[in-house]
Amino acid sequence: MRVEIHGHRGARGLWPENTLPGLSRTMELGVDALEFDVALTADRRLVLTHDLTVSAVTSADTRPLDHDDPLFPYVGKPINALDLAQLRTLEVGVRLPRHAQDQFALTQQPMPDTRMPTLGAVLGLVNAYQSDSVRLHVELKSDPTRPELTPDPQIFADLVLDELDRHGRLDNAAILSFDWRIIARAAEQAPLTRRFALIELDTLHWHGCLGDDIPAAAAAAGATTLSPEHVMVDETLMAQCAKAGLDVAVWTVNDTALAARMLDLGVAGIVTDYPDRMRELWRERGLRLPRPVSPLRPVSV
Repeated sequence: MRVEIHGHRGARGLWPENTLPGLSRTMELGVDALEFDVALTADRRLVLTHDLTVSAVTSADTRPLDHDDPLFPYVGKPINALDLAQLRTLEVGVRLPRHAQDQFALTQQPMPDTRMPTLGAVLGLVNAYQSDSVRLHVELKSDPTRPELTPDPQIFADLVLDELDRHGRLDNAAILSFDWRIIARAAEQAPLTRRFALIELDTLHWHGCLGDDIPAAAAAAGATTLSPEHVMVDETLMAQCAKAGLDVAVWTVNDTALAARMLDLGVAGIVTDYPDRMRELWRERGLRLPRPVSPLRPVSV
């Protein structure tokens, strides 16, 4: 069985997350899927960011857009309260850890003067590469418990699907979300596009009573793959996924010993901040390695 390596937020352990230079280097390293996060701005632009508020770890203010901008500083403000132009003033290429033991700050290569990209810019970047072998995994950030920070799930899903379609990427992309309302909408609007129902212990309550068979509930919501937190994966879950007809892509696995256990359980994909480590494990096991890609023309990031 083919088992895939999915680069998490590009490759967060190696390069700044959700950035053009980080994503380009991850493709050049070689992954089966390039995962990144998308949120919606005040002016309805799709930008790459993991958090619904501007993170003080991944972002730093450089200047206000206008000298008297009442929303400055932007760090800590909701993404959906800021326009793209305001967000583009942020530095997002240097990690600012909250503690000295931040593992990503220790291993991540800083890339100063990097700005928050739009989804359209990422799709343009990917199209500048020989990238048909790399699937795009677009996670739509949505929190049903915080509606003031979260766009309407149907509108959000439609905007992302429209952008993917505009760039000819619907057939080689996947929609991911912890908010299964987005999964259901994607199933309606783009039934041929893969859909990953994300799940973790902390957000199980979002879906009401799922009963003892989470995979069956995910399939009913429109998912084609279940993507659980690694602590949830065991023989029972794998058997339920097989019965529901769902593949399993487990996250976020950075330790090769843990990855080996997940492979032994039969997962179809491993989401990792360190694709380089997984490539070494794949070599040891004789698994098919994803091919590194090269730009068709010089790429400026």
